[in-house]
Amino acid sequence: MGYTDLDWLAINAIRLLAVDATFAANSGHPGAPMGMAPVAHVLFNRILKYNPKNSKWVNRDRFVLSNGHACMLQYALLHVAGYKISMDDIKAFRTVDSITPGHPEAHDTDGIEVTTGPLGQGFANAVGLAIANHHAAGVFNKPGFELFNNYTYCFLGDGCMMEGVASEAASLAGHLQLGSLIAIWDDNHISIDGDTNCAFTEDVALRFKAYGWHIEVVADGDNDLDGIEAAIKKCQAVHDKPSLIKLRTTIGFGSKLQGTGGVHGAPLKADDIKQVKEKFGFDSAKTFVVPQEVYDMYNKHGAEGAAQEQEWNQLLSKYSGSHKAEAEDLKVRLSGDLPEGWEKNLPTYSPSDPAVASRKLSEIVLQKIHQAIPSLVGGSADLTGSNLTRWKDAVDFQPPSLGLGDWTGRYIRYGVREHAMGAIMNGLAAYGTVIPYAGTFLNFVSYAAGAVRLSALSQVRVIWVATHDSIGLGEDGPTHQPIETLAHFRALPNCMVWRPADGNETSAAYYVALTSKHTPSIIALSRQNLPHLETSTIERASKGAYVVHEAEKADITLVSTGSEVGICIDAVKYLKEKHNLAARVVSVPCFEVFDAQPKEYRLSVLPDGIPSLSVEVMSTMGWERYTHEQFGLNRFGASGAYKDVYKKFEFTPEGISKRAVATVEFYKDVPNIRSPINRAFQQLI
Repeated sequence: MGYTDLDWLAINAIRLLAVDATFAANSGHPGAPMGMAPVAHVLFNRILKYNPKNSKWVNRDRFVLSNGHACMLQYALLHVAGYKISMDDIKAFRTVDSITPGHPEAHDTDGIEVTTGPLGQGFANAVGLAIANHHAAGVFNKPGFELFNNYTYCFLGDGCMMEGVASEAASLAGHLQLGSLIAIWDDNHISIDGDTNCAFTEDVALRFKAYGWHIEVVADGDNDLDGIEAAIKKCQAVHDKPSLIKLRTTIGFGSKLQGTGGVHGAPLKADDIKQVKEKFGFDSAKTFVVPQEVYDMYNKHGAEGAAQEQEWNQLLSKYSGSHKAEAEDLKVRLSGDLPEGWEKNLPTYSPSDPAVASRKLSEIVLQKIHQAIPSLVGGSADLTGSNLTRWKDAVDFQPPSLGLGDWTGRYIRYGVREHAMGAIMNGLAAYGTVIPYAGTFLNFVSYAAGAVRLSALSQVRVIWVATHDSIGLGEDGPTHQPIETLAHFRALPNCMVWRPADGNETSAAYYVALTSKHTPSIIALSRQNLPHLETSTIERASKGAYVVHEAEKADITLVSTGSEVGICIDAVKYLKEKHNLAARVVSVPCFEVFDAQPKEYRLSVLPDGIPSLSVEVMSTMGWERYTHEQFGLNRFGASGAYKDVYKKFEFTPEGISKRAVATVEFYKDVPNIRSPINRAFQQLI
């Protein structure tokens, strides 16, 4: 304890960096940084364990700013603490190509753990970081070797508290008894619409208590630095519950508009800035000022963190001598690489093997590879028996006190919480020691779309095992049958959407998903059995698209994915016998991967001179990139046995052939048919 005038100088310097940066940008949110500067200073200068010279030290404490609009608070803290954020970077706040964007982005800025912005996401990420910490401690800590003992701290605001994703994550965190998670709620009673009494009047602390959280209350977050520190330390001492600190603050503290919505999302006016600086004892004529003694104060704490890392490295060195296998495993995990030779475990298939649902093929992959990749941690949103995401003899990740598993467990029971599951996986991936995958029905990945988008933006490796991928799920009907889902996620940059047609393609999907360190994957898998293709291999499918069936002097190319590829193969015979037409068949298990291949290869798969028809029981949107004509489902599905549903919509050899004949007829007089791969902007994209 024992705070001095120097602490208040630091707090006010941090506040004023946020004031000056938002004014210079004529954009941003000064209110939350001004109100939360006291707790931020206590945390970053007295509590948080970090080394600004190495922001990737694995046993550092994690800090997440879930109310990401307050990012100037975080940028100011990272700058003062000595991370790679200069004063020029602060001055470039919210300008193009700066490393201080309008919301925190992990891959842009040193010291940012996760990309936050959409409210509630960061809080759920923090739950993922805490799960990863408890798991790492369970796996690697040994008597006399406490390698993992970091805390995860999360700031969040009223908006985060209103979002459903945060409620889902809080509920799971309470069940899991994540004692290393400490959330600090900026209870300032203001959101964009004004006073929160217009829409948010519940007893949040009581809600979190019901979730199984430990609660602390600090009534005066504006002035009571001792109370803030004491509350955090009380939370640190609670090891069997996550903790929430309800911190009452004044938004825009010091401004003429303090305590009102007017200071939430707009820069302060010039006259207000002048009086704030004078009130805090700063020269109102100067901007972007941090007194040297503030830097010195933070540098001292950073040096303590560097010493802690050095001690940790010495501990790891001793650990490597007595726990060689675990140390080697940890080294591989921290590199982001996979253990050598793991891919030899991927199953391969031939056409003589029996037809199998691709969800089952996925389960076989997991069964074969989980021992070779100990960092692989899975789960499901209460659909384990349907998604087939759990290998035999898997241990559940659970607090040992429940008797349901332990901290070493690699299977997470997410419950019916798809959105939190996605955001938690982003946190797990960000921690650096695990590769997360999790299952739900493909249709319900849409429930988690916000988290999936952030996976792609954040460049993290997470894998969605998305079963029941089409009208082929049958009787559950239109509410469960995805139509637009693939088009949606295929449109998302840096997201691989796989829809494998057989066993080799399923193994290829996992191979590429697991070896792509910076890209999330969605693997769409069938409920119905699929035959293994004549020409599929892991290597061919790993190119995103390949020719499944070639034909000399072909009249048409049928282009398809997943369960429809086999039907297209059947249609080849029907077209030859009934219409004397020769058809090629191309399987496109992944658009994103195919697009990354050389143009020469793509044109060999989808050449000039032949009309093409896509066949997929989904929205046809997006297929015009690859085919001249599209056969799909631009309406909702139907409830019934899957073969009957396919028949209703004419996804049969006969139905495909009817459309293939129409395509050939339409293009017969078109000279020099160009492949859709040949586009005007090809070299610009």
